[in-house]
Amino acid sequence: MNGNAVSRRAFGKLVGAAGAGTLVAATLGGSPGQAAPLPVWTATGTTVAALSAFDNAMKTFMQARHVSAGQLAVTYKGRLVLARGYSNQSVQLIQPTSLFRVASLSKSLTAAALLRLAQDGKLSLGDPVGKYVDLTPPAGQAVDPRLAKVSLWRILQHTGGWDRDVTNFDPLFKDLIIARSLGVPLELTHADVVRFMSGQPLHHDPGSYVSYSNYGYLLAGRVVEAVTGQPYETYVRQKLLAPLGITRMANGYSIARHSGEVGYESQYTGTTVLDNSGTIVDSPYGTFSMRLHDANGGWIASAVDLVRWASAFDAGSPILNSTSLGRAWAVPNPTGVNADGWYYGLGWQVRPVTTGGTGRNTWHTGSLPGTYSIVVRTYHGLSWAAVFNRRDDESGLTYGDIDPALWAASRAVTSWPTHNLWSTYFA
Repeated sequence: MNGNAVSRRAFGKLVGAAGAGTLVAATLGGSPGQAAPLPVWTATGTTVAALSAFDNAMKTFMQARHVSAGQLAVTYKGRLVLARGYSNQSVQLIQPTSLFRVASLSKSLTAAALLRLAQDGKLSLGDPVGKYVDLTPPAGQAVDPRLAKVSLWRILQHTGGWDRDVTNFDPLFKDLIIARSLGVPLELTHADVVRFMSGQPLHHDPGSYVSYSNYGYLLAGRVVEAVTGQPYETYVRQKLLAPLGITRMANGYSIARHSGEVGYESQYTGTTVLDNSGTIVDSPYGTFSMRLHDANGGWIASAVDLVRWASAFDAGSPILNSTSLGRAWAVPNPTGVNADGWYYGLGWQVRPVTTGGTGRNTWHTGSLPGTYSIVVRTYHGLSWAAVFNRRDDESGLTYGDIDPALWAASRAVTSWPTHNLWSTYFA
């Protein structure tokens, strides 16, 4: 990523945890024949005149897509300079601390967990996944011998050998197929998915090809649990988030909401995967299992939490030392930098930047029914996070457009404010 828009093809391929089985359109707005209510625009948090371009970008984006809830936080040179909540209707008032599902932004936490465990001498990133996770396949199925070569490095860099584009099969969104194959009830467990996938052949030799894999990060979460003896969420909150003063972030629920969490919207419905009832539900509430997605897409956070978390990847981090940060930004070997000039590090997409010196822009997006999210860290000391409570609507407009819109807003700033709002949101 740079100051220009990343190619849509590139972003589309690594947009995050996308898709949720077969969905059908649902009615938007009021009752059939009724016009949808007119939007009521409300912004919360401190207004910063010098940064009005960011507010304008969010308003334009949200109103064009009928997004009812959004949030933005911006840091400059380590200072929190903007923290805003945006509501496009009166149903829910969004504060800068309201919580949103963040989907695949979760991957940076999972990668950092393995980096920290390696830093503490608890594991080696070169270890095979099978050292920590039982990869026994279903009875009567053979294990692909290449599975033994799938290392922790490879699952974090999406080079484990699974390729959802080959078969249109992402096991994190094929709950019904897996349950029928194994003869187990819904809701699936992590162990169910691992057992099913352990009987499937790899599509590529491990390390030879980059293909975005939610399943690889599911495995990474199980490695954290095996090594620490703690639930994945507990380890991340205690060892990674608490030292940064982040207390709001948590793994989300499929149906219930945490205190302060927003409601999610979509134009689609689908069959629940939370039980065997066959019930048709709104797609954000049961067409995928948040329990399964914990390590690859299950976290909830506010935008201010996300930029605080992004600071853990700056030099001098209290979480990761310089060796760990170097590993986070390492180029996959032997696949290297792709034709679009970026590559997948450990939980982040990375673009080397040589203009005006050397450095890198790092970012990730997240996408689930009812969620779109993005975090960006720039080579020249900026970061921002934006979250929304939907990813689809009848406008047909792409949600990836928020990326160039926020880059444009950053370039429109002529003088960056000197205030620091961290103490407003963190003890």
